[in-house]
Amino acid sequence: MSGQTWNATQYALNGRFVADLAGGVIDLLDPRYGEHILDLGCGDGALTAKIAAAGAKVKGVDSSASMVEAAQKQGVDAEVMSADALEFNHEFDVVFSNAALHWMRNQDTVLAGVHRALKTGGRFVAEMGGHGNIAAIQVALLAVFSKYGIDAVHAEHNYFPTPASYESRLQHHGFDVHYIELIPRPTPLPESGMRGWLETFRRGLFEQLPEAHRKDALNDTVQLLKPVLCDDLGKWTADYVRLRFLAVAL
Repeated sequence: MSGQTWNATQYALNGRFVADLAGGVIDLLDPRYGEHILDLGCGDGALTAKIAAAGAKVKGVDSSASMVEAAQKQGVDAEVMSADALEFNHEFDVVFSNAALHWMRNQDTVLAGVHRALKTGGRFVAEMGGHGNIAAIQVALLAVFSKYGIDAVHAEHNYFPTPASYESRLQHHGFDVHYIELIPRPTPLPESGMRGWLETFRRGLFEQLPEAHRKDALNDTVQLLKPVLCDDLGKWTADYVRLRFLAVAL
């Protein structure tokens, strides 16, 4: 997940909703007893452990050492590995990924590695940010960071595709797409609100600023977003749109 840095403790406080709201993609995964599953971008292992509890044999990989350490503390079989350097050959019945693919810069390399990791007929089940995801947040960050000469969207390099464009990319890498859908999902944020979200999910972006400017940039972004993403009770909602799919390796 190049460009972003992760702190597992901070993520547990401000990002637990990511795993909590993954019920739909877990239902689509439908893990089966004894299946060998790779959790790509496993994070702190919260979902990996849930999948393993269904009786599957799950291996987690993530590029963040902090996240992998947190996953291992939960008893998850996890290791540090970049998604664009997967070291598996036709070993898995399923590759699963939640809220991770949109951080990966080299999509074609990642998808080639996923296909290589799967047995023929294996499933690739994932949910990621889709077209229009965090649109308001991105516009606010563009406005604030332009003052510092930084293109906020390019600096993060998140990838939020449409269903048509990602289906085409999957097909190019040898997948038969059985299901793909864009799902708007306005997401209530925890008590830390938008400030906590930015400190967690745009940590790497703010670290590109001189330390003396980070607080002002954070405050300016929150103030820009307040009229559109915060209600009159002070409750924040992030403008999430998810892309969910199931594809089969040919």
